[in-house]
Amino acid sequence: MSKIERIWYHGGLAMIPLLPLSWLFYLLVILRRWLYQHGWLRVNHFSAPLIVVGNITVGGTGKTPFVIWLANFLRSQGYKPGIVSRGYGGDATEWPQVVMADSNPARVGDEAVLLAQRCHCPMVVSPNRPDAVNMLLNDFDCDIVIADDGLQHYAMGRDIEIVIIDGQRRFGNGQLLPAGPLREPVTRLNNVDLCLVNGDPLTANEYRMTLGRHSLYNLQNPEKRDELSVLKGKTVHAIAGIGYPDNFFNLLKDAGVEVIAHPFPDHHVYHIDELNFGDDKILLMTEKDAVKCAPFAKPEHWVLTIEMVPEKKAEERLVARLIKNINRINR
Repeated sequence: MSKIERIWYHGGLAMIPLLPLSWLFYLLVILRRWLYQHGWLRVNHFSAPLIVVGNITVGGTGKTPFVIWLANFLRSQGYKPGIVSRGYGGDATEWPQVVMADSNPARVGDEAVLLAQRCHCPMVVSPNRPDAVNMLLNDFDCDIVIADDGLQHYAMGRDIEIVIIDGQRRFGNGQLLPAGPLREPVTRLNNVDLCLVNGDPLTANEYRMTLGRHSLYNLQNPEKRDELSVLKGKTVHAIAGIGYPDNFFNLLKDAGVEVIAHPFPDHHVYHIDELNFGDDKILLMTEKDAVKCAPFAKPEHWVLTIEMVPEKKAEERLVARLIKNINRINR
């Protein structure tokens, strides 16, 4: 855990000098949202319903596994979803970019490639989200759009807002950036359609999201699969270049795996030498890491697939909000 993260989640006197900057940030956040709400800044609206999946904190909360579930759920309900995101970490010189399952993550971003692989639906990325949405609706047969992240991207009009909360870290010290991890005040949650907690809900407006089925596949030979239980009691190396690596390591430990943890920065670009630990132990990684490590996969490299499933009441609320917004758009 970095020094700033210790301040965010454990407090301390080191937070005090940062508070004036947080108060200034709060004023800018409130002013910016007011400008969009009152038409001083342009909000782009679209011909299909748009669902934003985001958070109000910095760092990983479980958005990507939920977006995968959401895309599959919408398809099971008869919709034809498409996905947009920023393409964070991509170095493309032209935007927007269509993302395929075999796209280069260095060009379009690691999370985007993972979503294209797992969701089997059209995906477009761009730092300008409205441009991505317009390309998606113009070039593909989609009748609903999922925006992975972008809760604070108010230029992108939205019909449903879903916020994912890390049940373990929640909102840290409750302060906005830079003194705390919040991008927006906690009161922002009063205006969203659905709050899903990756853990235990603490309020009546929160719904539980739990781990569904998870399994292993070999990175060199994806057809070779197994259950995580086969590693119980065994010692493995584990890498994670995600927003909060401890979530991945703790999941493995809870399954009885002895973990030698190797955390990396979020969206880290791996080199083969970084995965050489001088022994023949199994190396486990997240799916997000796998899209970047695939070119130099070895037989001992395995990937853990994770599913997140919201409780039934959350499904029902989501469907009700969808029907309401579709009826409004079709009037």
